[in-house]
Amino acid sequence: MPTPPTVPAVRLQRVMSGLAFNQMTGAFQAPDGRWYVLEQVGRIRTFREGDATATVFLDIRDYVVSGGELGLLGFAMAPDFAQTGVFFVDYTRGNPLRTEIASFTSNGVVADKASEVVVVEIAQPYENHNGGQLAFGPDGFLYIGMGDGGSGGDPQRNGQNRNALLGKVLRIDVSDRTRYRVPVDNPFASGGGRGEIWALGLRNPWRFSFDTETGALWLADVGQDAYEEIDLVTRGGNYGWNVMEGMHCYNASSCATAGLALPLVEYPHTLGCSITGGFVNRSATELRGVYLYADFCSGRIWGLRYQGGRVVAQAQVGSAGFSVGSFAQDRAGEVYLLQYSGAGGIYKVTR
Repeated sequence: MPTPPTVPAVRLQRVMSGLAFNQMTGAFQAPDGRWYVLEQVGRIRTFREGDATATVFLDIRDYVVSGGELGLLGFAMAPDFAQTGVFFVDYTRGNPLRTEIASFTSNGVVADKASEVVVVEIAQPYENHNGGQLAFGPDGFLYIGMGDGGSGGDPQRNGQNRNALLGKVLRIDVSDRTRYRVPVDNPFASGGGRGEIWALGLRNPWRFSFDTETGALWLADVGQDAYEEIDLVTRGGNYGWNVMEGMHCYNASSCATAGLALPLVEYPHTLGCSITGGFVNRSATELRGVYLYADFCSGRIWGLRYQGGRVVAQAQVGSAGFSVGSFAQDRAGEVYLLQYSGAGGIYKVTR
């Protein structure tokens, strides 16, 4: 009989050990190997492996509203970044409170702060559940993770409202960095909802990523009081919030689940309280093909294998011992954990 698939245990190896960062919300490697690290307060620092210090790439702390779940939350290099230096950020700004997605130009080492162009602006009714993830898909379009707008229980029912941009994954064309267009194949591009929407029914997507081999979109959605979940996001998918929390009806003994996509996996709040999504490891190691994710509160790390349309192996594979703010992936497919608390370090996930 064939050996059943397994998920190996992991250990964490601190890398770039001379460098520490404040409340990391992301780290990204450019095609030339240079790294860019987001600090929630509104600063991006950059370095190359082996550098003794990280220099300031962009500092917008003077107008980013940070603290709690607010701040500099997303970064994505344009597909032609190596040639143009164009990148996008997602951050919160005040008076009134809103999410702004803006483009900048750079020379790869320092960004031109004066080049900022706000491409998308979305009002935020509360200070939590801002989402913030940005990533370019294999199709060249920009994907944006938006939380439900905050408070608790989605009081405005944004998750299920197809005319609201909150509680969604959005997909837009930003090939002209000064404005956006709606791709014609978005599910509501011709009507029935906002054209920018790619998927709906999300509470607070805290990190999504594309599998660099298959193009699949993996998303972690933070739960309310009881369950955290991992979703495999597809065009027009409805992931249930606030009808459901994980695989369970939310605040009800029964609910109408027709047309809702259930999570691949969930875990209860006995194991943590806020999921942090990761990446599918695509390195030439035993971890190849394993999707890694963690819990911000407990530091538990899990891995799963997904084959033939189902999860074939899933297990807790380690524990960070610190708050996992986000994950990162290098150009070789290796996966890293980012320490949110204290003098935050970057840790490579190894066998």
